[in-house]
Amino acid sequence: MTEEQDLIDQSPPPPTVPDPEPNPNPNPNSIIHPRRVSFEHGLLPIQKLVFTDPIQTLAPIKQKLADASTNNRVGSVAVADVLQISGDHARLVLETLGSVLHSESDPLVKAKPEEVDSVGADLRDLILFLYIQSYKKLLPRTHKDSAAVADVWPSTSAFDGYLSALSPIQLVRSNSRRFMPSQADDEAHQLSYLQKHLANIISLLAEPVEGEGEESLVLSMEAFEHLGFLVQFGDKGADVSPLSQATPFFANSDPDMPAVPVPASQVHDWLLQNIASALESITERISGKENGSSNAADQDDAMSDACAAPNKVAPSTRGPCLIEGVSKTSLVKQASDLRGRSVKVVNCHDSVIYLLAPLRYATVHGCSDTTIVLGAVGKALRIEHCERVHVIAATKRVCIANCRECVFFLGVNQRPLIVGDNHKLQVAPYNTYYSHLVEHMSEVGVEPTINKWDQPLALGAVDPHDSISHPAGGADAQAESAACVDPDQFINFLIPNWFTGEEIGSTKDNPFPLPDPYMAAQQRNLKNFEETRRSLKETPLEENRKKELSSALHVYFKDWLYASGNIRQLYCLQGD
Repeated sequence: MTEEQDLIDQSPPPPTVPDPEPNPNPNPNSIIHPRRVSFEHGLLPIQKLVFTDPIQTLAPIKQKLADASTNNRVGSVAVADVLQISGDHARLVLETLGSVLHSESDPLVKAKPEEVDSVGADLRDLILFLYIQSYKKLLPRTHKDSAAVADVWPSTSAFDGYLSALSPIQLVRSNSRRFMPSQADDEAHQLSYLQKHLANIISLLAEPVEGEGEESLVLSMEAFEHLGFLVQFGDKGADVSPLSQATPFFANSDPDMPAVPVPASQVHDWLLQNIASALESITERISGKENGSSNAADQDDAMSDACAAPNKVAPSTRGPCLIEGVSKTSLVKQASDLRGRSVKVVNCHDSVIYLLAPLRYATVHGCSDTTIVLGAVGKALRIEHCERVHVIAATKRVCIANCRECVFFLGVNQRPLIVGDNHKLQVAPYNTYYSHLVEHMSEVGVEPTINKWDQPLALGAVDPHDSISHPAGGADAQAESAACVDPDQFINFLIPNWFTGEEIGSTKDNPFPLPDPYMAAQQRNLKNFEETRRSLKETPLEENRKKELSSALHVYFKDWLYASGNIRQLYCLQGD
């Protein structure tokens, strides 16, 4: 699915460019977009980071952080001290910021786990990160085909009756069948937020001209580039050029000469014009779609269809791939379909989904009774509003929000983050492999020697970034954490080899070492299996009795296949 590049077909002329006639073939690099990953993966439900008046609060905080910084970088000790948060939360701030930074060359992105606290964050990136903690997410929307969704969606769980009144998941699980906002709605909501707060944001990045006071704020090209944390120009699926190259006042600057700082008001006006034009275009497209305009086709739906159909490769490399509405089937995507992209798995039911590729970001939303295998996620994985799902993932970091009766088999380099209203969650060590797994992990930077699957960090049960009002005092409630799967219940997950004839990778086993109790349990189970098989083989039986025994075993196995639903997967694999 594309992020809303296709929703906007005309760019606004910058205010300083002469003869601003509309361009019939506009350059896509002149179109502004919010940087969605900052809003989707960069928000933390820590009350002390959510400021009701960001500019009034952050101005003095910025000064304190600057005083504690070294070369304009702020480590975790200073973050904890200035923001009055724990060391664990300060580390979480740096790790989360590092996962959504716009610059791959930033030292925080490149830092090894043991270096994160000391390397710290650039002060300007940290201030922008703290500012957007005031962002309120768009409420879920009603699905366009709620009757069809209701036909496959599981009934309300038995424990819904006594869930807390605070529960955000109850909104999603309500009879109105609400689902993720469309990409267009989300992008418009984020642009509107930036439009409202742009003056404050720029003022936090700007500096006064020496000797002229606060009224003469200017923005250097270096400071301007940090706005790339929030906005970008051009094709969101491609390598994005430096933000300054899209502007009329910094583009084509001599690399050997420092660019002249620009009045903050000029930057503000230019960005506002671009945001206003983008919002107008999105609104027109959404309106045209709602009115049934034939040329207002939803590119999101087109991408959804392309990605969700087995053996069908998405026709575009732009934006994240949306896999939506998969029901009672198996779906396989590999590196040739998804390499280096982001993926959203939305509203899938009673299925098995294999995404065996190196990914940047991944989101699993609103799924039930489904097993999802993710190859290697190099930036961040978010799993939200799911019931009875099994997720198997090798990832740098994971956030689990508002889920019930789910099991997560994790190879994860940072502590799993658990937020919101959760119930009966379990975590376990990573339990599978496929032939290119280690290659994919190396490509996106997931370390097989670090696995913090059993160190979940539970935050608040209430998300301060949603738009739902909550009872007073609810903000202090703690999220229910996850229990570890009993080692005797832990089993390996076998990924079938569909790709006979293709190049086979070097991975022959699970790259994450199993903890001793789980390894011992596996060895016991294997020993018991071998003893049972030998006992059956050596039991003296007449030939007809052996046939009866063999037949009984087949019947029981077939019954299990049907009772567990795995028979469907076998048929799907045969069909592939």
